[in-house]
Amino acid sequence: MGALKKLIEEGKIKYIGLSEASPDTIKRAHVVHPITAIQLEWSLWTRDVEEKVIPTCRELANGIAPFCPLGKGFFTSGPQIVEKLSENDFRKTVPRFHLENVEHNKMLYELTVPRFHLENVEHNKMLYELLALAWVHHQGEDVSPIPGTTKIEHFNQIVKALSVKLTPEAMAEIESIATADVVKGERYLKEYMANTWRFAST
Repeated sequence: MGALKKLIEEGKIKYIGLSEASPDTIKRAHVVHPITAIQLEWSLWTRDVEEKVIPTCRELANGIAPFCPLGKGFFTSGPQIVEKLSENDFRKTVPRFHLENVEHNKMLYELTVPRFHLENVEHNKMLYELLALAWVHHQGEDVSPIPGTTKIEHFNQIVKALSVKLTPEAMAEIESIATADVVKGERYLKEYMANTWRFAST
């Protein structure tokens, strides 16, 4: 952080951001220099950041940039995504995509059926991914989701989530379904979890 602060003072960079930082790390970094944005995983099936990380970001006025807001593609394709993964797709190693967990996790996908009142979106055309992405987008003006895509047509599709309006009642119902402990399986293999905010102190 000291080196990054010096780069800002020299005019070589404008902002500092952190990824997968724990609340303690964020606070210690903030003492050296304000953080512009914190990148973290936040979606309907990764909500543990809401307990401590999100409050810390808002206490220090950090921007929040959620990656994988579509659950690494789970809310785009549903449980069928496992069948579509190529042999070298890293998601094959992700416990949440292991067959023993997919059967349970598909309930989250199926229960978030678009039965809510959504302005500007016809129910029969509503996609799961729009609902999931709109939910993240509705978390606050300090939140800027960064969904991944490799195709322009998919990009054009997910941009539609910006026009989805979720009522407070819809938000409450979605959150009652997608509780923090509803998903089975970690988001990475055990050896990689050590690099995530929950286990990182530096």
